[in-house]
Amino acid sequence: MSLKGKKVAVLAENLYQEMELWVPYYRLKEEGADVKIVAPEKKTYESKNHYPVTADVAASEVSAKDFDGVVIPGGYAPDVMRRHKAMLDLVRGCFEQGKPVAAICHAAWVPISAGILKGKTATCFFSVKDDLINAGARYVDQEVTVDGNLITSRKPDDLPAFCRELIKALEK
Repeated sequence: MSLKGKKVAVLAENLYQEMELWVPYYRLKEEGADVKIVAPEKKTYESKNHYPVTADVAASEVSAKDFDGVVIPGGYAPDVMRRHKAMLDLVRGCFEQGKPVAAICHAAWVPISAGILKGKTATCFFSVKDDLINAGARYVDQEVTVDGNLITSRKPDDLPAFCRELIKALEK
């Protein structure tokens, strides 16, 4: 229960990748964190395979000060997440406050749109690599990359390393 007293936002939107949302969600809960699903609206969203997740709160109702970190799952959801100012404000706010911002796979689109990758070293799913580089980041192809409070991974196979580094960052 190393994360007792920590509050973490896990972002959601339609077409999220199931494992990239639920594995960190339950792993953080297992460590004692208070995990909230944050989305553009307080409603139910479906994964790429139609698995539902219900938002606990709308992004417009919270801010970075309400959380100790944020997790951004991949799938195609990040392309929709980044269209919502409140979602970007939450991610940017956590980043600027030095709180862990963890993005896996296509989730790199959200930090890109939040404007927080310039000068950072990061990884992502290979098809997002050019976007990451064009945002000013240095791309590396490895299972997990930690650059300050930014934690990134490439794909579902990287979830063990991603969760390990996320938990380590939240324990600080």
